[in-house]
Amino acid sequence: MSIRHYNPRRRRRAGISIQARNFLVGLVALTIALQISYPLIDGEALRIVTIATVVAGALAMTAHGHFAYGFKYSTRYLPITFTFGLLVEILGVHTGWPFGVYQYDESLGIQLFGVPLVVPCAWVMMVHPALCAARRIAGNWVFLYGGALMMAWDLFLDPQMVAAGRWTWEVPGAHVPFTPEIPLSNAFGWLLAGIFIVGVLNRVLPFERRKEGASLRAVDAILLWTLFSGFVGNLFFFDRPGLALFASAILGALLVPYFYSSWLGSKE
Repeated sequence: MSIRHYNPRRRRRAGISIQARNFLVGLVALTIALQISYPLIDGEALRIVTIATVVAGALAMTAHGHFAYGFKYSTRYLPITFTFGLLVEILGVHTGWPFGVYQYDESLGIQLFGVPLVVPCAWVMMVHPALCAARRIAGNWVFLYGGALMMAWDLFLDPQMVAAGRWTWEVPGAHVPFTPEIPLSNAFGWLLAGIFIVGVLNRVLPFERRKEGASLRAVDAILLWTLFSGFVGNLFFFDRPGLALFASAILGALLVPYFYSSWLGSKE
């Protein structure tokens, strides 16, 4: 007589409703679709797409935070991150610290103390993926990994916006490699600001996902798309092959451990 060993299957998360999933997928798809159109248009259409992309991305990541971690997460994440993004940008515009000396163009819409209100929306779009990735792999160093991830993301973002005339920099000294129009202080500013906001949010936001919460696929899609589009866009559309290789190497190296961890473990 043989004895069969029965190993019960680990119970998987049920996931979110079809309606919620479609809503989230739609927001992520809209964000990516708008970015795809970016190098193909110009003028007023480009200005509108730029603003719409940031707003759609901010809504997508806030929605993911809500569906994955709950009401307490989203209602804390959005105001804290938006307020921090606005305040640190106001500080930067008026003092030159921590990013360097820069000025926003009026084309980005309504401004408050010299900062377009769409700019803190970019922080909302970026911080949530950085926090999710950092919480998965960084242990006690969530703040450092998250800050580094945001700095690497901005290596793609800033040159694109400067080239479009959305803001301008004074570059009195060293500059970011392959982008002479952006001071090196901007990278250090993003690292410092990213470390601070990721560290704060890691303390005040719920850690565990809801029992029927969204997976991290929306976050994965945004992170992978940022890496892919940054490389392809700078290599083939924006004539910045050096930046394409440099920024992709840094962001890619940071993302490898996260996606390796995701491959090893179940996200559901």
